Amino acid sequence: MRLMFIHHVLEDRGSAQDIFHYAQVAKALGHEVVLFGAPGKPSPFNYTTDVSDRDAAIFIFEFTTHLQYGDLLSWAKLLARIPRSRRVVIDCDGKYNDAIHVTGDINHDNGYLSREWLEICDSISDTILQPTYHPACANVRSFFFHGYDPSWEVPLDFDSKEFGMVYVGNNWFRWRSLERVLCTIEPIRHRVGRIAIVGDGWDRPAPWAKAVLPEDAYRNDPEFLRRLGVEVAPPIRFEEVIGWMSRGLFNPVIYRPLFDHLSLVTCRTFETPAANTIPLFCQERQFVQEIYGDAGLELVLPKNRAQDKIMDLLERRQHYVQVVGELRNVLAQRYSYAARIKELVEIVGA
Repeated sequence: MRLMFIHHVLEDRGSAQDIFHYAQVAKALGHEVVLFGAPGKPSPFNYTTDVSDRDAAIFIFEFTTHLQYGDLLSWAKLLARIPRSRRVVIDCDGKYNDAIHVTGDINHDNGYLSREWLEICDSISDTILQPTYHPACANVRSFFFHGYDPSWEVPLDFDSKEFGMVYVGNNWFRWRSLERVLCTIEPIRHRVGRIAIVGDGWDRPAPWAKAVLPEDAYRNDPEFLRRLGVEVAPPIRFEEVIGWMSRGLFNPVIYRPLFDHLSLVTCRTFETPAANTIPLFCQERQFVQEIYGDAGLELVLPKNRAQDKIMDLLERRQHYVQVVGELRNVLAQRYSYAARIKELVEIVGA
């Protein structure tokens, strides 16, 4: 099947890693994935504006429904050429919901913008998918767009590490989650070693920080980071993420509050276990067990005696080699891109 993905790709954030691997795995399975658009510069993605031979259109929405490359005429061409029954919307950020405000985070500023988002998605397709086991809307189906590729896996060796902790990701409603981890570390800071955060918006305002946004969108505490001796590095491209994470003994897996509330997964859900590191899950135990199975429960940062968990990671490194190995087996079985492609083909072919 020849699939056209419509997505606003940013190569240092979002779902760039997923888009790239869908194209690779689809080809190996006898399918084809291309991105709609003409970026006008070299790209690792296969772009085209020719929709004449496409069997299905997959609209992947994160922060916007706008075309990255194109205009209203491009929209009309897409919708006219590919029938509604062969169009699917994947709503990655939980915006296909009523307006939600939770712990400083939002999916929409108000009900009007929520209704507008729902109307746009409904005008495209009757098939709306979200990467969660628990969609809030009755007409939404579960589909885990973000996937796992065993070829990412870096051999596990936790003995000699440049950093005690690494976190890779930009600050978009994520300060509260990261602050919880850093506050846990603070009393045992001398035991952890170097700490690195890679991404925008942690020690200075992010490029997208504007007064019209909710404060929690760009909240940070540069003085706290300096006091803890946290090293902050600029954002990196998607191909570098797993390599950077592998430089740390452990990497916290944190989500913005909205994603925790909606039980959504992200690309980091699956990238982190592939790195040569110990994933430290900062979600509820039920969520972790649903996604990762029983092996994931041993990697949860508990609400009580959280420092003991950090110390255990530091002191029983060889034990966690086995735990992460078990976790990888679960992910390879449940969330491979090959399985996702087959499921997507079944959805658009039904």
